[in-house]
Amino acid sequence: MTKGQFPTDKFQQLQTPFYYYDTELLRKTLQTIQEEAGKHEGFVVHYAVKANANPLLLRIIRQAGFGADCVSGGEIEASLKAGFPASKIVYAGVGKSDWEINLGLDNDIFCFNVESIPELEVINELATKKDKVARVAFRLNPNVGAHTHANITTGLAENKFGIAMRDMMSVIEEATGMDHVKVVGLHFHIGSQILDMSDFEALCNRINELQNELERHRIIVEHINVGGGLGVDYQHPNRIPIPDFKAYFDTYAKKLKLRPGQTLHFELGRAVVAQCGSLITRTLYIKKGALKQFCIVDAGFTDLIRPALYQAYHKIENITSEEPVQVYDVVGPICESTDVFAKQIDLNGCRRGDLLAIRSAGAYGEIMASQYNCRRLPQGFTSDDI
Repeated sequence: MTKGQFPTDKFQQLQTPFYYYDTELLRKTLQTIQEEAGKHEGFVVHYAVKANANPLLLRIIRQAGFGADCVSGGEIEASLKAGFPASKIVYAGVGKSDWEINLGLDNDIFCFNVESIPELEVINELATKKDKVARVAFRLNPNVGAHTHANITTGLAENKFGIAMRDMMSVIEEATGMDHVKVVGLHFHIGSQILDMSDFEALCNRINELQNELERHRIIVEHINVGGGLGVDYQHPNRIPIPDFKAYFDTYAKKLKLRPGQTLHFELGRAVVAQCGSLITRTLYIKKGALKQFCIVDAGFTDLIRPALYQAYHKIENITSEEPVQVYDVVGPICESTDVFAKQIDLNGCRRGDLLAIRSAGAYGEIMASQYNCRRLPQGFTSDDI
């Protein structure tokens, strides 16, 4: 969505800040994923709910036939409420509480992605009490690095996620002795916002080695889950609104040696929803300091924390001004020096009341909003509503 395509007249009637989702772009993105994944037999895609759990978006994603990847009981509840079949829900996370495990068991979800032996023991214990058999996949830590921000890598030995590769056989052996768990797969995830396909190739190589070792022990699992991690182009949301799903799926098709009958599961989040969402905020004041000019807006890191937390870049546009470009620091009202969206950026001349669009904010934006400073949570609207 380019600057001129925002319905600014309708935006003027809404209280800012709010999230705006371009559902046409979301549907095009979902269609592209379906087409590219559909070229390869046995590819199954789940949407990573942690990226954005807005119920309007969840409904559209569910209607497209995707499964749901959840990391909390609340996400399982949101997915079920949105109509995702329990048979398409996978549940991961290093710290699953008893009520969350019981929720998954009661709804007969497709699979628990298990991250430790103590967790496996608890799942078996709770399943025994219900006389159920929990389907589990072991999340293994492949010690594969990713070319991304250090805070969003998950596949290194130093990270808290997954079971160490060296413990794989002992974990599988322990599980086979349990009456109320069934091992159905292996799960991996090496990080987020990955644009270098060589990272995914490295994961494929590690999985191939692992499968060869398992075969030597006459073990073949039904499902391989490689997580997600595909990034988006934050620099050019207008020019590249849809990620390169073809290269992503083709990499796995070419490099991963699946066994006959195995299905390959993906858990895409950011790549699905990031580009369709923008945070719309109103200019409160233009403040000229001794060294720079500030555009002070009514959104803060309570509404979009990524720039403060990860030093993340988001393209910002003044969607109600055609005045000559000036240089601004775009900052929010929160009583913290980190409440900065961008420094020294070019914007069409800003005045009080102008609307700014902070782009590529559909992932890890609204879902991470907080009420720090007793601020109201931002609302979310779609182009279907406005």
